[in-house]
Amino acid sequence: MVVPGFATDDSWTARLRSFLTLIGYEARGWDLGPNDGRVAKLVPAVVEQTERLAIEFGQPIRLVGWSLGGYLVREAARERPELVERAITLGAPVTGGPTYTASAPMYVKKGYNLEEIAATVIEREEQPITVPVFAVYSRSDGVVAWRSCIDTFDNPLVEHYEVISTHLGMVSSPRVFSLVAELLA
Repeated sequence: MVVPGFATDDSWTARLRSFLTLIGYEARGWDLGPNDGRVAKLVPAVVEQTERLAIEFGQPIRLVGWSLGGYLVREAARERPELVERAITLGAPVTGGPTYTASAPMYVKKGYNLEEIAATVIEREEQPITVPVFAVYSRSDGVVAWRSCIDTFDNPLVEHYEVISTHLGMVSSPRVFSLVAELLA
């Protein structure tokens, strides 16, 4: 399952899913419409979709998430590791929530407290991640600060991979697609 970023929907990850289908995976979108950024509501929804697909396929599934979608798949893997074989995050802000993203002003304008979100992120880290997570980031991202994509919580199953890509390039770049294929295998 491929999960889209904040303020996007499955159409934004269509190229990546088409590529994954072409190389033999049954790539699915998240089928939840636009990602509205409400993490407390979306994590359970992603867990539910993950469970549905794991039951359908009769085995744990692989999750790929772009931007906020990456944070969501990471948290779904944390909450229900028996459903997830591995997770790949693409330009996902795992430190500080939206604080270190170009979306931060929009969150503030909508009434979100960025300090509370960052505290919740830290609080969630008390439950360790027990499945492999491959975190892809780019210093030239332009939307998410690359340092916020780095897991600093000593999760031993998280590996980092640097690419040269813009944020939107993460779901349209052949180079990133090749890396995703390698990490899925």
